[in-house]
Amino acid sequence: MNEGEILEIKGGRHPIVETLIPSGTYVKNDIILDDKNNLIILTGPNMSGKSTYMKQVALNIIMAHIGSYVAADYAKIPIVDKIFTSDDLLTGQSTFMLEMTEVASILNSATKKSFVVLDEIGRGTSTYDGISIATAITEYIHNIIGAKTIFATHYHELTELEKELERAINFRVEVKEDGKNVVFLREIVKGGADKSYGIEVARLSGVPKEVLNRSRKILKKLETRKNLIENKIKTEQMM
Repeated sequence: MNEGEILEIKGGRHPIVETLIPSGTYVKNDIILDDKNNLIILTGPNMSGKSTYMKQVALNIIMAHIGSYVAADYAKIPIVDKIFTSDDLLTGQSTFMLEMTEVASILNSATKKSFVVLDEIGRGTSTYDGISIATAITEYIHNIIGAKTIFATHYHELTELEKELERAINFRVEVKEDGKNVVFLREIVKGGADKSYGIEVARLSGVPKEVLNRSRKILKKLETRKNLIENKIKTEQMM
């Protein structure tokens, strides 16, 4: 424990998840956040381990603060005043309203000494709305609050923020493409993802082949349309 700004965990594990899988199979991961890089934009497919990674960091911070051993090979953990997450479940509100209520609480309560975990913010509305909201939230945390933050997102467009925000840095869950199959390696590496692999996740979940094949055809049409729109916008901007 320290009163500085460095959060560094080497060989970190999730203390609960590792007990639920065969011994020795949990993939360890590192993290380092300081005054130069304090906001991680974490991309990668669903089911690849983003949420587990974020929560293991938060749990190890809590365990250190209560005087417990931590699930890691090495840890240097700063004193934090609060830990915020965006995935609590309540009743009586729509999913998106609940998500925005939780985000509002975080943005109004977090300080520079806080640790913030945001998981797939913006997924409850349209794609462009979601990207816009997720981008603005990231900018606000970076520019106004300054809290150490991990923002997991399937919007790989957010990786562009690394170029615009001084203390933001991209990390992704490593994925290996083996022919038509995708293998999630559970390793957190530097850099941003450029694919969402949603259809591959659907395949792993047992969705019928007919639906998967149709999804690929629709995706190809949508990507073609998106490229045409983006090219048109670029052409108009150059005129």
